[in-house]
Amino acid sequence: MISSAGFAPMEVGFALPQYDYSVPGDSRLRWESVLEWSDRAVAAGFTSLWVSDHLFLTLERYGGPAGQRYGCLDPITTMAALAARHPDVTIGCLVFCAQLRPPKILGKQLETLANLAPNRVVAGIGAGWNEAEFAEAGSAFRRPGERLREMVDAAAGVRHVLADTGRDVPIWFGGKGDRLVELAARHADGWNTVWQWPFDAYRRKLEVLRRTCERIGRDPGELTLSVGLNAVVGSDEADVRRRWQQRVDASPHRMFAAADFDEWRSGRLVGVVDDVRAQVDGWRTLGVRLLVVNLGALPFSVTDPDDLDIVASAVL
Repeated sequence: MISSAGFAPMEVGFALPQYDYSVPGDSRLRWESVLEWSDRAVAAGFTSLWVSDHLFLTLERYGGPAGQRYGCLDPITTMAALAARHPDVTIGCLVFCAQLRPPKILGKQLETLANLAPNRVVAGIGAGWNEAEFAEAGSAFRRPGERLREMVDAAAGVRHVLADTGRDVPIWFGGKGDRLVELAARHADGWNTVWQWPFDAYRRKLEVLRRTCERIGRDPGELTLSVGLNAVVGSDEADVRRRWQQRVDASPHRMFAAADFDEWRSGRLVGVVDDVRAQVDGWRTLGVRLLVVNLGALPFSVTDPDDLDIVASAVL
């Protein structure tokens, strides 16, 4: 179980379906689908369940049509229901958008979750990227540096609320840039980054983290390192490619049909079982204490239940 003290030595979590594109056959995501997949993941041995925070998503950045919105479930409400359903696993968000969640309100929500699930709640916080939902929420979409400052202020506000209640919720920062990594080293309990990471690129970010910790006198081991990755695992190479094709066929508008699979697989958990086990060992060696597995080609999406079984055999 995840706690403020971190992981021992590496745990594996599962990114749940959360969007209207997430489950093949659900044109609008059914709550029953979320529960079914949470049950499957816990039964398979995943020790944490993860959601994200958006008003809606558009998929242009993944090659989808411009302007088409996909609805989603609210993370706080979803986390509360999952915490009650699965009393032995950690529930977390990757990540709350600082500008869409007033810190005092988010702090109160997290306090309540921590009452429901003591030592089982993790709050990732990010600076936001989806300008369209900022406009929908009536929030200014400022320059990256300003949004990062807002993220730090949001974390401080949440900590203030939690300190008054005596509840402990680890706060992680989520993102990829050097400045965000530096801020995580200074202000967060952990750093999360998703969904594609070649080892060498990740090592370079760890060096940014190490140098920052050295400057401020912090032990880098105090930060929980978390990586989320897409996973395609097969019994042989032909099976790997067949399962990739399933993901293409399940994606809206078959938006990955033109993707070069050999290029796409780089930096993701892709291959036969033994190869993926070796990749997981590589992440463990780098100090990653939580690996979050995403089954679909798009974030927080799933494919066939059989995929879950073979992925679990490789990563758990």
